[in-house]
This record gives sequence, C-alpha cells and structure tokens, in this order.
Amino acid sequence: AARPRRFRVGELALAEVRRKYNRVLKMMCRLTEGSVLSGPGGCLPHNDIIGKLPGQVVRVSSRTRLLLTRPSLEEYVLLMPRGPTIAYPKDISAILTMMDVHPGDSVLESGSGSGAMTLFLSRAVGPKGRVISYEIRQDHHNLAKNNYRHWRAAWEIGHVDKWPDNVDFILKDISTAAVDMKSLTVDSIVLDMLNPQIALPVVHPSLKQGGVCAVYLANITQVVELLDRIRTWKLPFLCEKIIEVTHRNWLVLPAPYVARPSYWQEGHSAFLTKLRKFGPLL
Repeated sequence: AARPRRFRVGELALAEVRRKYNRVLKMMCRLTEGSVLSGPGGCLPHNDIIGKLPGQVVRVSSRTRLLLTRPSLEEYVLLMPRGPTIAYPKDISAILTMMDVHPGDSVLESGSGSGAMTLFLSRAVGPKGRVISYEIRQDHHNLAKNNYRHWRAAWEIGHVDKWPDNVDFILKDISTAAVDMKSLTVDSIVLDMLNPQIALPVVHPSLKQGGVCAVYLANITQVVELLDRIRTWKLPFLCEKIIEVTHRNWLVLPAPYVARPSYWQEGHSAFLTKLRKFGPLL
C-alpha cells in the first residue's frame, strides 16, 4: 500500500470543526508559507499544517479542535469560488449514472458554469477520455478553467498520480457551433444551460446513435418546454426518464441514541431528464 503523504506547500487542506447539533463547519485553504487559516474558533498558521499527516486533530483554542484532511472532489466543488449556481454533487452523481460514462469516453458539456460538472466528468472519462466544455459567458469560462487548473495543481502535489489534462474549454455559444459539431462524435452529452432546447438541433448530429443526452433543469415547467420542443421539431430523442434527486440529512445523537432528521436540510432541487438518441426506423 502507498505510504500516506504529508501536507506540502501549494496543496489544498480542509479543516473541519464540529459545532452545535453535530453540525460541521468546513474551511478550505491552499497551503502557503507564512499564511494563517482564520475561523470562528481561532487562527491556525499554515506552517502548523505543512508536514502533518491528513486525519490529524489539532487544537486552536481551549474549546476548538480542527480535523485536518485533504478535500474530496465533492468538498472542493462545494467550497471553491463560484459565479453561477453549481450542479450539486448529488445531482452530478445521478447524471453520471444516467449517462453511463466510462473511462475513455468523449463527452460534450454545454454550460461550464463554475466547473463542478466538468471536474467530475474529467475524473469519469480518465486520461484516455475527453471532455469538450462550451460556455457562452467569458467570466464563467474563466472561472471554470481556473477551478479546474487549481484542483489539478493541488492534486499533483498531494498524490502520486497526476490528474488527467483532458478538458477543452471553449468560449462560444453552443447554438452557433454547428460547424464545430460536424467533425465531432461524442458518447454522451450533458446540457446545463437556461434554454437547452436551442442546443439540441445543433448537438444531436454529434451524439452517437443510442447515446444519452442528460439535461439539468431547475423546474418541471422547463422539462415540459424541452419535451414539447423535441416533439414539434421532430428531433431524434426518446425521453427515457425524468427524476428529481432528493437529499435528506439525519442526526444521530449518542447516549441514549436518538435519530431524527437534521434541523438544517439542503433544499436545492433539480430535475434531470434522460434523452436517448434513436436511429431511423428499419
């Protein structure tokens, strides 16, 4: 087994502190000589983290202890800088399953946003795969590229293997990219944009027959509009599934043990629509 790697300058560290009702406050920082991590329980110099092993608990005051770990990809996307609302990990997991993404796949994404979906797609397709990510807004395009680059840089410091450099970020309106699509063939498509129906006529020729287009929508009215557009434009898609992914946090308090739903819940909700491209009738 690989030996655990100690924290080094330049990588990401996550500090967790337990609060009232078993709530967890998470703070993420990039380790720099001479910098300080400040939180509600006190201050912790980065020099006191550098050289320690993940999983260690340190005391910053008489009442506050911090658990130091490396952030998971889920934690990173929830704490990284963001402009638009991100696709949440609970939804991303369902989308990856819906698309049946494999290592070596080519995936087209429209709506880079803050880069959350892009990072999970990058890991799913692996070093032999490819992610082509379109974004219409310059600020979102730059943010997604920066979040992707910062994660890769930190990963390579803290891990033996390298994170794959397998994403092409393209600043362009996907609805005007018909020429680009002529030379592109992809295994699956994910659309996370305000009006995904305008992208479907452009992107569907690039999707392999039998491939899946997953659409991330904020409400059921948008789903109805999408399906109506597919019907009226006679696009080659079958709607196989529409799901809403719910997420319920629970509290388990010790001695005597009491289990109940948490006082706080993650209220974000989205509708995931699975479209399958079909071929001509034989």
